[in-house]
Amino acid sequence: MLEPFNPFRPEVVADPYPYYQRYRQQEPVHYSEALDAWVLTRYRDVEAVLNDDRFSANRRLARNRFAQLMVQQEMQRMGPVGQVTTMLGADPPEHTRLRRLVSKAFTVRAVESLRPRIQQLVDELLDEAEAKGDFDLVADLAFPLPVIVIAEMLGVPPEDRHLFKRWSDDVAASLGLLTRPDVAERARQSILEMTEYFRQAVAERRRRPREDLISGLVAAEEQGQALSEQEVLATLVLLLVAGNETTTNLISNGMLALFRHPDQWERLCRQPELVRTAVEELLRYESPAQATSRVALQELEIDGRRVEPYQMVMCIIGAANRDPEVFAEPDRLDIAREPNPHLAFGDGIHFCLGAPLARAEAQTAFAALARRFPRIRPLSDRAEWGPNYILRGLKRLPVSVR
Repeated sequence: MLEPFNPFRPEVVADPYPYYQRYRQQEPVHYSEALDAWVLTRYRDVEAVLNDDRFSANRRLARNRFAQLMVQQEMQRMGPVGQVTTMLGADPPEHTRLRRLVSKAFTVRAVESLRPRIQQLVDELLDEAEAKGDFDLVADLAFPLPVIVIAEMLGVPPEDRHLFKRWSDDVAASLGLLTRPDVAERARQSILEMTEYFRQAVAERRRRPREDLISGLVAAEEQGQALSEQEVLATLVLLLVAGNETTTNLISNGMLALFRHPDQWERLCRQPELVRTAVEELLRYESPAQATSRVALQELEIDGRRVEPYQMVMCIIGAANRDPEVFAEPDRLDIAREPNPHLAFGDGIHFCLGAPLARAEAQTAFAALARRFPRIRPLSDRAEWGPNYILRGLKRLPVSVR
């Protein structure tokens, strides 16, 4: 008899995959009393739900005690912009409108034009790290890289970058289910400061538009599109909060996986042209976002199990990405794996808008590490995972390049 699915225990966060396997084999559509939700661990079920308009991405609709608690925490933490529905939790037609306005900045073509700058930033961060000899791959590369990139896309001047790093630090620390009151308060303060910073930036771009993402959102609003000021601000906060943590986890968790599979690291160093498939395999093997949730809008069935209206459904991305029905030898890391139809960026209308940017940052980072530091090694055998199960990531990854 399976116990109610509860992945928040530290030993599961440390290695969730054997745990997932038990559910996928014995009860792939499982009702967890611990989570008050249906839990899906099979690829075909996760993919189907993410593409089914009978499910909503808006957690506020759920009759679920955890969802209500998280929504309450989120609204307290987010301050005034917490009242606004963002792309992440919106359904069509609202989602369609919001996404269309933001998506221009994140097209493959737009991101390709950023690659030289991403390369320059990776080189600068690794120059500073190399000078130390021993460094923390999280603090010195994986964390600052996406923060700096998004700050520059938004048109934030270099002298304000430290503010964004502090705000991102504070918010990232608060992204668990059970957040300490002092940590939650720090995050709330940072989001208030960030919102005020963006409010001033939006006013300034109205007076003097520039070639940056803030100006783009303001212009879209002024060309007859109905983006209110609160929606502009909520979108800007979302871009900073949503994109950074997952890319940080992709780079640091991915590097840990390569340390644990030295044959694959050596292969990447020998064959740098594999960096594209390597990043896709790391996304599959150690998914930066382990799960996403949906809310049933009507009574329906999943594999013969009846789901009531407004029940929560947890789609376990990390389990779907290790499903042997889809991936041969799913627990083996193979940096040349093709095809690789992983769900790390989600699927359907909520497919991650920042996927091209995350891929560009990770490809650049892994290629540079393989080229510059083929003998890089971890300084500890023990992985130190953060408390957040959903955005599962390392607190630190001390390495040596001496």
